[in-house]
Amino acid sequence: MRGHDREMREPVTVNRANRHRGEVEAVLDGERRILCLTLGALAELETAFGAESLADLAARFASGRLKSADLTRILACGLRGGGNRLSDADVADMAVDGGVAGAARVVGELLAVTFGANADGTAPGDRAPSERRTGEGGTSP
Repeated sequence: MRGHDREMREPVTVNRANRHRGEVEAVLDGERRILCLTLGALAELETAFGAESLADLAARFASGRLKSADLTRILACGLRGGGNRLSDADVADMAVDGGVAGAARVVGELLAVTFGANADGTAPGDRAPSERRTGEGGTSP
């Protein structure tokens, strides 16, 4: 039953997100979507969280103490920044692949690519000198 097998397989998709542009990809309600915290999305988050600046916003997110409503707001802003026309209420009703942990992972990735965190979650320059890349001569610059 060749046709039946095809229906049971997960669709083959290409990762469309460009991390260099601050994009991440997530599966919400069974559909792959692009999220991006554009300047407009960041301005929306500053207003929503009462942040005075991007630094204040980044510090709030770096605390790691986000409520589920915060996750919903960040996901919604990221989805709108990625070109999806969804309200916060729409996003609150969506199922995120991986549940709450999956939503937290997506938000973490989105914040990391937006605010420039290293792959290990540290901010650029937060590594000990021995962990930094060395120049050609084998010493740190």
